[in-house]
Amino acid sequence: MRIAALALSDCVWSLHMDGWSNDRNSARGRGEDPTTAMPQSPEQPPRAWSQSRPAQGRPGYGGSSEYMPTQAPQPYQEPQNEARQGRGGPPVPPQGRPRRRPRWGRRIGILLLVLVLALVGFTFYLDSNLKRTDALASYSGRVADTPGTNWLLVGSDSRVGLTPAQEKELSTGTAQDAAGSRTDTIMMLHIPSGSGDSTLVSIPRDSELAIPGHGKDKVNAAFGLGGAPLLVQTLEQATKVHIDHYAEIGFGGFANLVDAVGGVNICIDPPGMNDPYSGAHFAPGCQDLSGSQALAYVRDRHDFPDSDVTRVKHQRQFLSALLAKSSSLGTLLNPFTLFPLLTSGTASFTVDSGDHLWNLASLGWAMRGGLVTTTVPFDGGSHWTANAPRFWAALAADQQVPTDLLTTTK
Repeated sequence: MRIAALALSDCVWSLHMDGWSNDRNSARGRGEDPTTAMPQSPEQPPRAWSQSRPAQGRPGYGGSSEYMPTQAPQPYQEPQNEARQGRGGPPVPPQGRPRRRPRWGRRIGILLLVLVLALVGFTFYLDSNLKRTDALASYSGRVADTPGTNWLLVGSDSRVGLTPAQEKELSTGTAQDAAGSRTDTIMMLHIPSGSGDSTLVSIPRDSELAIPGHGKDKVNAAFGLGGAPLLVQTLEQATKVHIDHYAEIGFGGFANLVDAVGGVNICIDPPGMNDPYSGAHFAPGCQDLSGSQALAYVRDRHDFPDSDVTRVKHQRQFLSALLAKSSSLGTLLNPFTLFPLLTSGTASFTVDSGDHLWNLASLGWAMRGGLVTTTVPFDGGSHWTANAPRFWAALAADQQVPTDLLTTTK
């Protein structure tokens, strides 16, 4: 009986499918949609296969639904990147949180702030590198302030910090040989308050002046007896010019400063120089002088009949050449030259307790432009001439020195 029932079921299923197939063929012949020939339930609209109800299984297959899809239906979405690339377009960025635009103005502002802070910090570091002394100490009857700005520039024979090998190289002798502090170079720079050239005046070290509390003596003795304060007081009372700033440099500092800029070119007149006391041994002609050679050059006086006259001329000549090279673009734009110059230069100077790095900068700036260089009128020995009061009176009044009182100009 079971076998007969199964056979009957297959026969009915076959007849049903045959009939539906015939209907499709007839529909094709009439030009109709063959899918309409498939019998549909009038109560339910057509459904997609993924939306159909689970089948109960065909008779004879145990009612199994293992071939039916098990996932929940989801609408299909084409990936945007792949779709755009497939059509030849540029890739579409993934959807998500929009990227924030870089704030270049803020970044540049922070960078500028950091640079300004670094510059300020470096400036104060260099300023603290300067040695200081109370050179412009007040005293009874001090000369009142005079117009313009006046610097006292001193080159001392200080050997502080020099090793025996350096003392031999620089031909300075030992500290015991020096027998106290002395100065080989004394200059006064007047910077006018208005327009006009600055005036650099050499004061021979053997000039005989009245030293307060010590009677008459050579001016460099004032430095040995009372240091910078007594030297300032002596010169203010002798010239009636108020001194506003003070700068001093020793042997070692001078040599280091010259070496920091890579040497200075100087033209030496015939027949050259050959002085065993200062160590100056130079053939005539233009040549670059190192620090030790430059020190010998500005100290030599035994090679010249007029002694100090030529020496102070060489000192002014070399100072002008050194400032010209220090302030040149080749030095200022080269960090490998500029930074050693700044660090060694500030460590080499001794200034008044009220002076700072920016005061030294103004000094260098004043000497870069037009500069009149001369020597105080003197007899070639140790005495100032009768023209000296008129010479100093012009500077005290912030006026140009009359040309008939100038010994040399530049």
